[in-house]
Amino acid sequence: MTPRSPRPSRGRFRQRCWPGAVLAAALALPGCVTNGDFGRVRPFLVHDDMHDWVGRDAVAGIGGVPSAYRLTDDERQLRDRAFALIEPPYDRNRWDSVWREYGLGRAPPYVPFDRARYWVRLDEIYRRSEASAYAQLGTDARNDVVRIEPFFAVAVRVADMDGKRAQSLAYVPDLSEAEQANALARNNENAAVVGWVCRSLYDRAAAYRYALGRLVISAPSASAAEADRSINFLQMTIGQYCRPRAARHAVVVKD
Repeated sequence: MTPRSPRPSRGRFRQRCWPGAVLAAALALPGCVTNGDFGRVRPFLVHDDMHDWVGRDAVAGIGGVPSAYRLTDDERQLRDRAFALIEPPYDRNRWDSVWREYGLGRAPPYVPFDRARYWVRLDEIYRRSEASAYAQLGTDARNDVVRIEPFFAVAVRVADMDGKRAQSLAYVPDLSEAEQANALARNNENAAVVGWVCRSLYDRAAAYRYALGRLVISAPSASAAEADRSINFLQMTIGQYCRPRAARHAVVVKD
């Protein structure tokens, strides 16, 4: 049965209206002020639920229905950390990044990833210096490695609680069909977020490898070896947490 949403509360109404208020404020400001230091969204545009759409889009991408239940702290953190790994690396530090933080103006999870776009972006920005291009390529790969472990640390906690939630359904009396459906929908939603991140990580590694090959052909440099090591390390790290691409929503729990 499709989970039925409860009557919208005042808090839920604020959550739905917040992105519109943020965008209205951003549009009233000049230029690139939506970005602060290091390309981060400015604090006054940040909201606790700004990445809730990650779960909704993730489960919609596999034909599922999102849950009407509110997020736990770990579930919210899972979505916050997922965003940094599903955001295309060639779209970072854009002037419209605040829109993308709120899930607007980006491709849904079922749209095929274009691995060549990263190379096009890299070539456009760093075409005058191959050293800068190689350095950026290695930096992007290493930054992804840094983000992986914290994301999956949260994913393991969420998966553990989802298992307990599923087991509890048999012991909690008088649950309505809607309550059971929303509980299972949230479990599917969380698993879909992990699956989306794993697919994104494989896609990112492929994009980096594609770009390195083109860079080696167009502008050979001794720096290629360091970039290659960074990509290899990223691929190795992905393999520790994500099963092969055929396992769309799997997470490997490390002891």
